[in-house]
Amino acid sequence: MRESALTMRRLSGTSNGGSGGGGGASGGNAGGSSGAAGHWEGGGGNTAARVRGVNAGIMDEKVLQLVFRALNWDPQSLCVVARVSRRLRAVAERVLWRELCVSRAPRMVAALTGGAAASAPAAGRIGGGWPALAKLLLFCCGAAGTGAGAGVPGHFAPVSRFSKTSGRSFLSRRCAGDLLYVSDPCEHAVPGAADDVGAYRGVFRGFMRSRTRAWLVGHRDAALEPRVRCPYCGARVWSMTAAGLAPRSASRRLGAYEGRVEYFVCVSGHLHGSCWLARLSDSEGGAGPDGSDAADASAGASDEDDADL
Repeated sequence: MRESALTMRRLSGTSNGGSGGGGGASGGNAGGSSGAAGHWEGGGGNTAARVRGVNAGIMDEKVLQLVFRALNWDPQSLCVVARVSRRLRAVAERVLWRELCVSRAPRMVAALTGGAAASAPAAGRIGGGWPALAKLLLFCCGAAGTGAGAGVPGHFAPVSRFSKTSGRSFLSRRCAGDLLYVSDPCEHAVPGAADDVGAYRGVFRGFMRSRTRAWLVGHRDAALEPRVRCPYCGARVWSMTAAGLAPRSASRRLGAYEGRVEYFVCVSGHLHGSCWLARLSDSEGGAGPDGSDAADASAGASDEDDADL
């Protein structure tokens, strides 16, 4: 009996109660019962939090990170796991997609999330979210719905190269201070066409505070495209060609016909576009994609943070 009374006192949190008569004992028991119930239902706080925290939070995240690290951050396996439950999807969006991006393009991710405090997003965050950036790194959106080569489907692109030097060619002079990574064009043959279509994609750092966005919103007052959406985050987009912010250097960098380049930038800072690629003659074999010779191209290579996926 003494052991039972002590147990009830511990549960109820009243070590000095239960010293009265029968009514007092009854009151003590009732208080103990209600105190115990409240404790386990969440009113007690710490114990309930510990019970609910079993197999939750950082423990599962660490285990999942170890599993996917052993799988070399396979994106298809990650997609499957993210669809199992809401909880796993939340962990994937918060941790796993980020780790995949870091493993595939560490210097690029560091540049996008670090940099100057005035232009970069908060540490550990990225415009549009980590799943969108992972998709951009690993998926070519094709050329469907654009002016160059409509009907070219998107596809998984395990091997890609992103360069901030290429990104400079897509920025007008008034926006030269922005940081933009752009991939090499992914070539697609079009039935019945003499030339190939090149599809490319990219991402800005800190787009919300970029000069490009400031010109689109303030100076150009450009309208968002009514029928085109970002293939990576689903946000609305601006046409850089329609806004007059597509420089000629972009077509030279891509090796495309001038005036046959079109690309879009979404409100999250993702870029996607397409072009008709010009065929190079044998005499032009030594020229770089932007018209520079091989020596110039190699000289600028050290300034590029490449993401070879």
